[in-house]
Amino acid sequence: VQLQASGGGLVQPGGSLRLSCVASGSISHINAMSWYRQAPGKQREFIAAITSGGSTNYRGSLRGRFTISRDNAKNTVYLQMNSLKPEDTAVYYCNADDRGDHEWTRAPKYDYWGQGTLVTVSS
Repeated sequence: VQLQASGGGLVQPGGSLRLSCVASGSISHINAMSWYRQAPGKQREFIAAITSGGSTNYRGSLRGRFTISRDNAKNTVYLQMNSLKPEDTAVYYCNADDRGDHEWTRAPKYDYWGQGTLVTVSS
């Protein structure tokens, strides 16, 4: 499974950005796709996840500003980020695993990561 993330860049505070991540390869066992981020000097943190059936899970503090969506036909997951703040500056990573609807507490058996895309929020 290969995950290719794109859409990062420099944006001013208060601006918006949409990230995309395309999954390719042997993906028949993949269901949930997620976004994580890692700021400089900090641990990687979960942002949001979505299954092929549309079930979503969000980090509570980001719900409302960040929205995850998915196009199953294109094997692509998106992250719409609004009202961006300097503290949102981080490398954003795409993840794919085999969890299905309502299985967020289960440890995935298969787990894949993309290469990350840098988002910088600065004036």
